[in-house]
Amino acid sequence: MNARAFLIVSACAVASLALAQQDAKQPQDPAPAKGKQGGQGGRQGRGNRKPPQDGIVKPSMEDTVKGAMYADNWFVLWINGKQVAVDSIDFLPHNVVAIDLLPEYPMTIAVLAKDNADPATGCEYGRQIGDGGFIMRFGDGTVTDASWKAKCFMHGPIDRDTTNPKVRSEPLPKDWHAPGFDDSSWPNATEYSQERIDPKEPFFQHDFSGAKWIWTSDLDLDNTVVLRKRVEKPNWSPRWTTKPDLKPTAE
Repeated sequence: MNARAFLIVSACAVASLALAQQDAKQPQDPAPAKGKQGGQGGRQGRGNRKPPQDGIVKPSMEDTVKGAMYADNWFVLWINGKQVAVDSIDFLPHNVVAIDLLPEYPMTIAVLAKDNADPATGCEYGRQIGDGGFIMRFGDGTVTDASWKAKCFMHGPIDRDTTNPKVRSEPLPKDWHAPGFDDSSWPNATEYSQERIDPKEPFFQHDFSGAKWIWTSDLDLDNTVVLRKRVEKPNWSPRWTTKPDLKPTAE
């Protein structure tokens, strides 16, 4: 190699080394933070999340209890003045309604229950007399029994007369489902045996242990009834601090 060629090669080598050292000093682009990368399947970061809600304690599913109800034939359930459950099948087949409930005590339970009966005659299937029945159990130990209040609002056929059937009825009182409604003059519910009610298969697929079948004193002729119960739990207070802002109605 002559002197001129040697000088050219040496100059190229020095330039390459300088460029390599300069690249090594440049900061590298940081790797995308976990959970913030975009694209399909990646989260877009936390910019859209709600701000911290200091001091607020929200209820969780661990605060709820399970509930199960069976009516012959239909019911609507109110708790503390709020409609909580409606039987989705008005006649047949017989069914169990199961719910998750966030309990608050004292808890006033009000049930409007109806047997299948023609409002004009009190009969079903033409000229037959049916029978009612209601049973309920909550996971906090609340059950139906004779301590409940029960009042009839449609009775028939009067005197069991199916030849010329007539009914006796009265309108539901205002606020019958409200916690402050006075049911002190109402008679207590009557308990009935499981054999008398003869529940269908869905009943046996749920836990009704400790609960009793109840109705008014006339299981056959009292076709529309209201059942009420106030459940006390002294010294109870909610673990959570939130209250709903919405109005849970269809209005």
